[in-house]
Amino acid sequence: MSEGADKPGLLVVELWGLGDLMIATPFLQAAQARYAVTLLAKPYALELQPRFWPGVQVVPFNAPWTAFKFKEKYGLWRWPWRDMARLRHDLGRQHFARGVSSRWGDLRDHALLKVLGVRERLGFARFKNGMFLTQLLPKPAAEAHRYEYWRVAGQALGLNLPARDLLPIIPWTSGRPVLVHSGARLPVRVWPLDRYQLLVRRLRAQGRTVQVVCDAEQLAWWRKAGETSALCPTTVRALMEILDRSGVFIGNDSGPGHLAGVLGLPTFTIFGPQLPEWFAPLNPLAGWVEGKSCPYKPCSDYCRLPTPECLLNVTGEEAWTRLEIFLDRMKRPVPAT
Repeated sequence: MSEGADKPGLLVVELWGLGDLMIATPFLQAAQARYAVTLLAKPYALELQPRFWPGVQVVPFNAPWTAFKFKEKYGLWRWPWRDMARLRHDLGRQHFARGVSSRWGDLRDHALLKVLGVRERLGFARFKNGMFLTQLLPKPAAEAHRYEYWRVAGQALGLNLPARDLLPIIPWTSGRPVLVHSGARLPVRVWPLDRYQLLVRRLRAQGRTVQVVCDAEQLAWWRKAGETSALCPTTVRALMEILDRSGVFIGNDSGPGHLAGVLGLPTFTIFGPQLPEWFAPLNPLAGWVEGKSCPYKPCSDYCRLPTPECLLNVTGEEAWTRLEIFLDRMKRPVPAT
């Protein structure tokens, strides 16, 4: 039920990627103490729930407008209308007191809150177009991290979330293998594999143990390159098990890096179309190399150029130089917060 004995019901809508769910994690952890929280999210949120938000009820839903391919995203005849009607029936009868979306100006999220019968609907309106909202939240500064939207939403709901640089530092274990993850959900965020191979070779030349992890379509390349122990987890739970055995994460601007950061691993991210100040993992020990400038940057799922030059123009030597600085910083004591 959405209404507990002493907690009002709160519906949280976060229908996008793994990284978005991890950025929402401090909000969900704080909200479950004050509200009977229901999270509407992609099915893999069920794998995250026991570890990160045990008091949150997860309702799995693959929203068609979050698909990568344009035809799947906006081909209304392809949408799962029967599943959406069932969702409306099941959640609508719970009569949520409040609902929130942190995505700026996403009328689809706002309309969904309305259709599901949420009484108080909080969100961020684009150009003050909050036709489906009952409370418009003030937009954070343009340079603010994505987490800041959840902080603002939290304040409106009576939750006091810490600033990003004051989030608790989870103790990490040095001496464990360096995990190099070469995959990403979006092709425009995948740095070339031969450059990752350069990093792996130099890390091993320093005497470090390296575990390569990749997406399914990359596995044959890594095996051919000699990485016979490369891993390709097919579930979020399997990925968490690998991360729990690792000491440092190196990878693309994608969900696995955000998951690693929340689990307490220092992360080094190779950015391309997006900005580190917006999407760096939630870990004070996060480091990165920033993508090159582009007239269209920042962008998200698609590239207007034939290839994502912002990412491809980051050379292996440049990434290695920044990575060495990052790894040297790991040797120093972390100040107490």
